[in-house]
Amino acid sequence: MRAKITYVVTAAVLVVYFVLVGSRGVMLIETGTPVTVALGAAVLVLPLIGLWFLWKSTQFVRRANQLAAELDAEGGLPVDELRRTSAGRIDRDSADEVFARRRAETEDAPDDWRTWFRLAVAYHDARDTPRARKAMQHAIALHDGKPVRA
Repeated sequence: MRAKITYVVTAAVLVVYFVLVGSRGVMLIETGTPVTVALGAAVLVLPLIGLWFLWKSTQFVRRANQLAAELDAEGGLPVDELRRTSAGRIDRDSADEVFARRRAETEDAPDDWRTWFRLAVAYHDARDTPRARKAMQHAIALHDGKPVRA
């Protein structure tokens, strides 16, 4: 729940920031000189890109959470079997062992979104966020029946 609150607060702060930046862009355009109009138009692009990125990220998280809920209802969520250090951090060797099992499961059933979901969790536990995101996107695409890019 804490993560959701943090995400909502961060998103709200970003939206306020985008509105402020956008208003500065409009003010520059209203000045009317060629330089300020060009600068104002360029400034207006930044909030649009930010809003698009925020929207896509929110959609990704929403879809991943839907898959997690569905997998939980099936009793297929991965169990946290990772060893941890005394400080509470995941032991790297433990994460590598679990990752190897998850990768083998995915290779055995490459068209099952569930194995890709569990692989994404293993990537995340191994602190490989880019691959975790790609694996989760793959799981979402398989679940939705969309064509999957190799």
